[in-house]
Amino acid sequence: MSFSSSLFLVYFLPVFLIPLFLIDRKYKNYWVLLASVFFYAWGAPTFVFVLLASVLIDFYLLRWMSGKECETRKILFWISLLLNLGLLLYFKYMNFFVEQLDILFGHFGANPSPWLKVALPLGISFITFQKLAYTFDVYKRQFAPFEKLEHYAMYILMFPQLLSGPIVRPKQIAAQIADRSQQESIDDRLTGFSRFAIGLAKKVLIADVLGEQVNAIFAMNSAQLSSGMAWIGALAYTFQIYFDFSGYTDMAIGIARMMGFRLPENFNSPYVSGSITEFWKRWHITLGSWFRDYVFLPLAYSISRKLPKEKYLGLRADKVIYLIATSVTFLLCGFWHGAAWTFILWGMYQGLFLIFDRLFLLKYYKKAGRHVSVTITFFITLFGWVLFRSESLDFFRFYIRRMFAFRGGNNELWLNPKFWTVLMIAAVFSFIGFSKKAEAWQGKLYDMPKDAVIIGFSVLGMVLFVLSLASITSTGFSPFIYFRF
Repeated sequence: MSFSSSLFLVYFLPVFLIPLFLIDRKYKNYWVLLASVFFYAWGAPTFVFVLLASVLIDFYLLRWMSGKECETRKILFWISLLLNLGLLLYFKYMNFFVEQLDILFGHFGANPSPWLKVALPLGISFITFQKLAYTFDVYKRQFAPFEKLEHYAMYILMFPQLLSGPIVRPKQIAAQIADRSQQESIDDRLTGFSRFAIGLAKKVLIADVLGEQVNAIFAMNSAQLSSGMAWIGALAYTFQIYFDFSGYTDMAIGIARMMGFRLPENFNSPYVSGSITEFWKRWHITLGSWFRDYVFLPLAYSISRKLPKEKYLGLRADKVIYLIATSVTFLLCGFWHGAAWTFILWGMYQGLFLIFDRLFLLKYYKKAGRHVSVTITFFITLFGWVLFRSESLDFFRFYIRRMFAFRGGNNELWLNPKFWTVLMIAAVFSFIGFSKKAEAWQGKLYDMPKDAVIIGFSVLGMVLFVLSLASITSTGFSPFIYFRF
């Protein structure tokens, strides 16, 4: 059930929110949990039982682990880790592994294996990372395990962020699960509605309009696709994926705010970044911080203990550690996004430019100035998104070659004025954060401390909601891009 579907907007959301606002506070968590299970079961009626079983096992296993020491504690930690990673590997990557083995053995004349493809459950990547955060934090004694099963189930299953994040740490939400009475005011609900409507408009009025033309452009063959059209497709997809994913995040944060929860921010004008290093502090912030805290830092610390020398191949040990840890981290980041070589190479591509930043690019950017660094970073990101969008490495090579062939084509695709208008609007709102004042204003916008501001943005939210719903009703809805992961 997509947030941008009429089913969700007209039926599920009102039926969920009205009782939530009316029932006694002591029953609210049960209502949220019931609605969340129903929400997930609607899209994954079979896997929901696997998910509920894993939640039950994790809760008791980690409570048991928290009271143990030394070897027993490590054994229980690894059991939890392997159970969660095992589910992710099986459901998300087993098809990929079998396909690669078939290709390998096919070179020796073997027939393809009689493998029935496994369906990818909704949101399994985000769910797994949230569960792993809990496992790591409890194991490291950075968080005491939840006392109540329903509290842990709420942490994992709460439907606003269930399918595509933000990835929430237990410390960020545990107190709110127990008591959020101070965050259930009418101001919070209006602010949450406005945030939700802005996210809905991002998705429906911007991302989906761009996506329609992006799909047409990326479906063109060599006779149809001109260099100019290839550049337009790459640019449109760059804005589409941002407004699609940040739109989902706004909607998730908005729904949670109406429920009394404050979820962490996940985007902060990523296309005004002056380096790929800065980009990953602004794009999918909760995923970047997850990989930093649970992969990069532990790996860097482990490597540092095994490097006694001060220099290796002319590089200081700290740079060698950064190079290795970054390479492994972003290889895993790419693989997390999908079981395909394009995603793996996209992760390596991002890691490569992070390493270049550390070795020499940041020094160059500092000398070149903010305008130059932002422009270069934007195009590095754009080429990365072409790889991310490509269905195969062959198609990626074809598309990049066409971008730089500087040749015309017999384009039958008519890019209408609506597309160009939306593309310009997307560009303006993507780069508005380039101004420090605009970025600061944008950061304060969602807090809406004054009554007049709350009322004004509530009216704006209602207008955007009506326009978005009208668009969905007339054209249907398309799933969020990150639902694939």
